[in-house]
Amino acid sequence: MGLKKERTFEPIYKQLSKSATSIGANINEAQSAFTKKDFINKLGISLKESRQTEYWLKLFFASDLINEKEFKSLYNDCIEITKLLTTIIKKSKENNKL
Repeated sequence: MGLKKERTFEPIYKQLSKSATSIGANINEAQSAFTKKDFINKLGISLKESRQTEYWLKLFFASDLINEKEFKSLYNDCIEITKLLTTIIKKSKENNKL
């Protein structure tokens, strides 16, 4: 990945790293949830982190810290994760009502 790690932008680099890695960490934690409510909650956190990652990627691109090709690839992956999480949460909530 061609992220330019400049000191000026280090705080947002850390934010991007934290939000992006939190997506997977919370999905992994949801796998061992004891209740459906806990499962949905952990995926909800992942969804929020995914949306936050979208924001940080846009900021990186606007700040010229990532090129257009990398941005599009990462951003599209993030959008796809957001869509998947939204669908899983919605279906889980519907199934929980049965």
